[in-house]
Formats: sequence, structure tokens, C-alpha cells
Amino acid sequence: MWRERALFLILLLLLHHICASKDDQEQHLCPPSSCGKISNISYPFRLQGDPEKCGNKRYELGCENNVTVLYLHSAKYHVQAINYNNYTVRVVDPALQLHNCSSLPLRSLSRSNFSDTYTYYTDTYQAGLSSYENWESLIFEHIVFVNCKHTVRENVKYVKTEECVKWDSKGYAYAVVGDLKAEDFEVGCDIKLVAPTSLRSLNNHSYTSMHWGLAYGFEISWINLACQNHHYCPLRFCYFDSASQNLDCQLLSELDLN
Repeated sequence: MWRERALFLILLLLLHHICASKDDQEQHLCPPSSCGKISNISYPFRLQGDPEKCGNKRYELGCENNVTVLYLHSAKYHVQAINYNNYTVRVVDPALQLHNCSSLPLRSLSRSNFSDTYTYYTDTYQAGLSSYENWESLIFEHIVFVNCKHTVRENVKYVKTEECVKWDSKGYAYAVVGDLKAEDFEVGCDIKLVAPTSLRSLNNHSYTSMHWGLAYGFEISWINLACQNHHYCPLRFCYFDSASQNLDCQLLSELDLN
């Protein structure tokens, strides 16, 4: 009797594998969708209203007023580009206006909003290109807005926002590129906003450049799904190698030694 049950279980698993493979193939075979300037919306993405078999529901995008919209942490972001070669999508906060330096993101967003910056991740999107702890390898950097009770002259990291940003009529507004470490934090200053950018040519000493970086947007990845689909690294972790432009594997023990 146990042999019949074992055979039945094997047949069920085989059937499940065949069905899953078929569904995966159908998801990939759907023709690309388009919305506004984004014309290559394909797996894992899908547009609202696409056939059920197309794309992955977790990566469903909206199309509002001919603008492609990505939903992240209960907020909407406008999609600027999708890169299927390195598994990233670039988005921007809808409140940002390129030629209006007073425009700011509607909300703060930082590495702390992504579970992959701590350990193995469960989020739909990641802040890095590795399947294991992206704390040191983000694909965006932060711009931190602070308001100080006094002027900051000695710390060159603090860049005046001039007339663009005013948090308090009695305060002094600054922006800082990168993470604010304890030794960089000035007494009498409060953090007002943290926003990401993936602009590589950012000038850390110019607020105009910083604002351009914010308006350019920031990248997030679907590296976790890409690694799962490739069944790529049993007992190891998967990452995107920017040099070879391919997914690769590394032992956790090797990572701990580095």
C-alpha cells in the first residue's frame, strides 16, 4: 500500500512541476504591454488589465494618465525605465519636478524600507543586486535633508539648499549626500527627509545637482525573483555581477571572509 501512495505522491509532484513550468512559459510568452513612454512592459511585470496569465501579480504596474505607475510601500512612483539586463527598474516620486528646485518627494524612503538590507529578503523589490544582505551594496544612495538652528560652516558635507527649501523660517536648511554617520551629525540639527537617487554623476557640493539626482529617480531590483527563476545557486547566494553582466553564485563562507 505504501508503494502506491509513494507513486501517487511522485505523480502529483511531477504534475505540479509540469503545470508550474507551463504557467511560467505562458507568463514569458505574452506580448509586451505599454503605457506612455514605457513600451517594453513584460515578465515579470504586467499592466493592470492584462490577461491573467501574463506577468507576475506581485509586479503589476498601473497606467494613470498615460504614465506607468509602480506601487511600493503603499505609495505610487512613476516608472522612468525598466532594465531587463540587470533586473532593475528606475522610478521617481511623482511630486518631484526637474526644473523646480523647491519640489520634494512626498515621503521619506531609505534602505531601512527594504528587508534585503538586513538579511534574506521577503519584499517584492530589493535595494541591491544580491540575494544576501545588501547593506553595503545599494543601487541608490541617500540625500538627507536637515534643518539646523545655526549655520554649519565646518562640515563640507552640509550643502545649503539656498532659497529652494525652507523647513523653518528661523532655521537653516541643508542637504547631505550619503548616510549621515554619528561623527557627521551636527548638534541642533534635525533630519526632515531622506530620499534616494541613482544618478551616478552627482555633485555632492551642489544642491542643484542633488535635486537633479532626485528628479532622475532611483533604481530598485527584482534580483530575488530572477535568482529564483534561474534556480541558480543551491546552498549558495545569488548576485548580479556587473562586470560580466550575468547572475553568479558565491558561498556564504566566502562572503564572511571578505
